[in-house]
Amino acid sequence: MKRILLVEDEENLQHALKLNLEMENYQVHAVGDGNTAVRVFREEKFDLVILDIMIPEMDGWMVCENIRLHNSNIPVLFLSAKNTSADRVNSLRKGGDDYLTKPFDLEELLLRIKKLIEKNERIQSNENKSSLLFVFGKNWINFESYEAWGVEGKLALTKKEILLMKLLIDNKNQVVSREHILKVVWDYTVIPNTRTIDNFVLNLRKYFEDDPKNPQYIQSVRGVGYKFVF
Repeated sequence: MKRILLVEDEENLQHALKLNLEMENYQVHAVGDGNTAVRVFREEKFDLVILDIMIPEMDGWMVCENIRLHNSNIPVLFLSAKNTSADRVNSLRKGGDDYLTKPFDLEELLLRIKKLIEKNERIQSNENKSSLLFVFGKNWINFESYEAWGVEGKLALTKKEILLMKLLIDNKNQVVSREHILKVVWDYTVIPNTRTIDNFVLNLRKYFEDDPKNPQYIQSVRGVGYKFVF
């Protein structure tokens, strides 16, 4: 039985969707806010995520971004009342695989869900493990094994170091603010001081920069945050 994480804060719609999906033999875990969605996703295994954008605590775009830090493959279907082209583009940019606007046709939704799950299964069965590697200069990072190669050879990264690097790389050549890094990478209930990020960045530069004081890849943007230049 395929498992779906449904993130929808409108109770009537959430209950109706859950019922119809269960009638199609899906196992559904439904939640109503972004923080709970992230927690549940980390604790359980799913085959697909259905995600509203305008949800409490943390919007759907940030939820999707967090999901992508932990799982690059699971299909994410945005289901939202926001229907502009900018909303669709941003949803895809944040890591979504498909986008359906409310109100929607149930048969179309079910078909899209089926196709997304089947496509992901085909991709997983043919996945080349080398795709888990990200290579930049003489460096590389394996986001699954937490192994890396840096200026001094092979090393093992911590989970937070992996998540921070993946967030910066996923947004390469774009500035990522310290506040955004704290919300996505660190725990949502206990937010550390922004100096924590600076210390992590210093360590990452030592790993991957030939000259950490004049970084080529992990660059600071004064007063804002950091960006990965590649």
